[in-house]
Amino acid sequence: MKVAIMQPYLFPYIGYFQLMNAVDEFVVYDNIQFSKKGWVNRNRILDNGAAVYITAPLKKDSDYLDIKDRWLAGTWTTERKKLLNRVTASYKKSPCFEIVYPVIEKCILPDEMNLFEFIFNSLTQLKGYLEIPAPFVISSSIEIDHTLKAEEKVISICKARKAKAYVNPVGGVELYDKDDFKKEGIDLQFLRTNDISYPQFNNAFVPSLSIIDVLMFNSKDAVKDILNSSFTLF
Repeated sequence: MKVAIMQPYLFPYIGYFQLMNAVDEFVVYDNIQFSKKGWVNRNRILDNGAAVYITAPLKKDSDYLDIKDRWLAGTWTTERKKLLNRVTASYKKSPCFEIVYPVIEKCILPDEMNLFEFIFNSLTQLKGYLEIPAPFVISSSIEIDHTLKAEEKVISICKARKAKAYVNPVGGVELYDKDDFKKEGIDLQFLRTNDISYPQFNNAFVPSLSIIDVLMFNSKDAVKDILNSSFTLF
């Protein structure tokens, strides 16, 4: 069995879904420390030909809490409407807006205020739309020593899930050692997203935006083709 493990991200880029589509089981971290510099509660969309940030605001709390212990700000019930309006203003003339916008609504409008549960729902909605078969497993439900860190934790999760292969985004090349995994009977692989471009109205292409952008400008079949082919696994 082939496994990937990732933090939950707000409308992540296409490579996140390529990774999800490349494995038999996708583990989503809920009991990992929230990082303000990461992509858990923010991403980028296209606005007038430029990349702009979208954010799900958080309730002020300790920076040392796990993702599952963080909450959306009380203003979110108002902010989410503004976010949907921004998506509409940016993409209402895109070719797939009428099909994709209802999916985005299902990601943003639920009344869930827990950060992990909110993002987990959005990932579930997007996975369903893209018909990605790999089931989700929430990390805290796996019986391991959850005080482990980094590579040791990843290996422990893989062994608990009886994985023979672990796939990580290419950014992990400097973090993980193939020999360390091999000693545990696990084949460590890395996924690199190929250069992907598509028409964004009449603008110069802006790469690496949220999955929202990809879905608005590409049919479901076209996106599924990207999921299945536009990457390198090594």
